[in-house]
Amino acid sequence: MCRLCSLIATAGIASGALFACVPAQEATAAFTPQYKGIETILLDGDLVDFRVEMTGARGVEDVDAYAACAAAQYALIRGFGFARHVRTNVANAGGVWRGDAVYTISAALPRGMKTIDAEVTVRDCGAQGIPTV
Repeated sequence: MCRLCSLIATAGIASGALFACVPAQEATAAFTPQYKGIETILLDGDLVDFRVEMTGARGVEDVDAYAACAAAQYALIRGFGFARHVRTNVANAGGVWRGDAVYTISAALPRGMKTIDAEVTVRDCGAQGIPTV
């Protein structure tokens, strides 16, 4: 039971408040994504488009994570250590989530707020079970 739910139960607050905790726990337990593939398209020099497809995503964040994992692995394959997120478009049709994400790859840490260290990201993706290129 989550800590908040435990506190609510201990305090004797109406049992209806406990039901607020149940869906979050069930949603976490039911997360079984299926990663359907990654398509990599070199747009121009260091600009790369990653198209990913998956089912079982909880939302846009899961599709973003899949694309970031692809970008990080691609950067390492090309001998670069970093990537910077440019944009991501996500669509969900019939439970199939598709992401179209553009990243720049570089040897040095790029300017900007949405940068990723490729080596660290690939390691994190493996620990989370998210495939890469």
